[in-house]
Amino acid sequence: MHDTVTTLTARNADFAQHGFDRSASMMPALRTMVIGCVDPRVDPAHVLGLANGDALVIRNIGGRYTPAALQTMATLRMIAQADGAAPGPGWNLIVLQHTDCGITRLGGHPELLATTFGVDEADLPAKAVDDPRAAVAVDVAAIKDNPFLPADFIVSGLVYDVRTGLIETVVAPSLLRESTAA
Repeated sequence: MHDTVTTLTARNADFAQHGFDRSASMMPALRTMVIGCVDPRVDPAHVLGLANGDALVIRNIGGRYTPAALQTMATLRMIAQADGAAPGPGWNLIVLQHTDCGITRLGGHPELLATTFGVDEADLPAKAVDDPRAAVAVDVAAIKDNPFLPADFIVSGLVYDVRTGLIETVVAPSLLRESTAA
């Protein structure tokens, strides 16, 4: 019986023979972290042309900056520090959302959306669930407001159009915030 696992195992064998890089570093080559959606049409590696080892990718429902995404980012930073590295100047943090996101179909389930975003139901309108461009701007603003993220990160927001395959820069790359160190 031929099943999905058999297909994936064969693909892995091909990858191990032709695409595996034993020397790949745990630190991403492009010094980039992407927060993106779990939608299978919007795999950041494919959409952004990332090679294996280019970027750290955090995927969740809607590609949103949530408390869980922040926790993942903090854990990744601790792993890097334990390995003798620390993300710092020149690191990119990209919020990547997309058109026709399934999360827009959950308007009738405010309790689920509130739990997903880690906010009260009354605060859902501020999350701009129905508009990916506004949602990217909201998430980038929330990232910039977080005093615990390194000030020298470069943050940007992109929206991928599932009809055209193109990305649009909604929030241009800029420093997370001006450094207060003198």
